[in-house]
Amino acid sequence: AVETQSTSSEFFFFFPPSPLPPPRVYKPCFVCQDKSSGYHYGVSACEGCIFFFFISLSFYRTTFHFREGFFFFFWCDLIKNMVYTCHRDKNCVIFFFFRNRCQYCRLQKCFEVGMSK
Repeated sequence: AVETQSTSSEFFFFFPPSPLPPPRVYKPCFVCQDKSSGYHYGVSACEGCIFFFFISLSFYRTTFHFREGFFFFFWCDLIKNMVYTCHRDKNCVIFFFFRNRCQYCRLQKCFEVGMSK
């Protein structure tokens, strides 16, 4: 019996694994300073402010909207006549601990930081 050896094992090169990419670091939400999930509507924004901005402006839209497994078409009918008002001096502090206290000032801050329709 003649034994044959494979030459492919003689030329095996070891390549070290590639280094892992650095973790993504997002800027905090420009509206409320909470943890951002990325850039949405033109600015770094958290999920809460993205959804708030979306439903605040959805009366401008007439199509079905799909985001993360949910259809938001029903918001268009519910808030067509909504008007936000500030019960203070229209200069409320918007921070993630109490960002839901004044919807008027929160929406104004969305526009101030550059969120686009």
